[in-house]
Amino acid sequence: MTAETSQTLDRGLRVLKLLADTDHGLTVTELSNKLGVNRTVVYRLLATLEQHALVRRDLGGRARVGLGVLRLGRQVHPLVREAALPALRSLAEDIGATAHLTLVDGAEALAVAVVEPTWTDYHVAYRAGFRHPLDRGAAGRAILAARQSVLTEPGYTLTHGELEAGASGAAAPLIGVTGVEGSVGVVMLSDSVPERVGARVVDAAREVADALR
Repeated sequence: MTAETSQTLDRGLRVLKLLADTDHGLTVTELSNKLGVNRTVVYRLLATLEQHALVRRDLGGRARVGLGVLRLGRQVHPLVREAALPALRSLAEDIGATAHLTLVDGAEALAVAVVEPTWTDYHVAYRAGFRHPLDRGAAGRAILAARQSVLTEPGYTLTHGELEAGASGAAAPLIGVTGVEGSVGVVMLSDSVPERVGARVVDAAREVADALR
């Protein structure tokens, strides 16, 4: 810590990061051990974060991320979308298919950025704001695949007709972006996805991930 930084704020942010990285919450004792501070400090941090709805504690006393984080998260989407657009434009123009960035929103996949190619006679109409279950469509399936394995390099997922009849999709997960869980993909009117598309989608996902780090 330097003279210009706040130790209390730093600890509070570390608490939020620790809670965001677990699905089952953490006890005061667990947080105390991870932060290297006494339980009294942790109680004060949690009480302050609870006042802002950034943390909640269940009946068993385990602390979890609170719903107030969602209000902050809504402001993140425009920033993520702006960072991803150059790679999406390049992908859409190169493949001649609609490119999209999809993020996890609860149990659903949410398209937050979409770019359509400019030179094709026809393409799939896919709009920002479109939602679908994570276990349907290439975008969601790519995210689930990344959850199930420890990946240092992304692979890609192919689907056909799961979200729209006659449409095929390819998507690759974003890897190594703290706090962002999503995928980059394309959707096209085709019975199958050309072989080169998968590798190109992986490259685009890597470009977006680099832009967000």
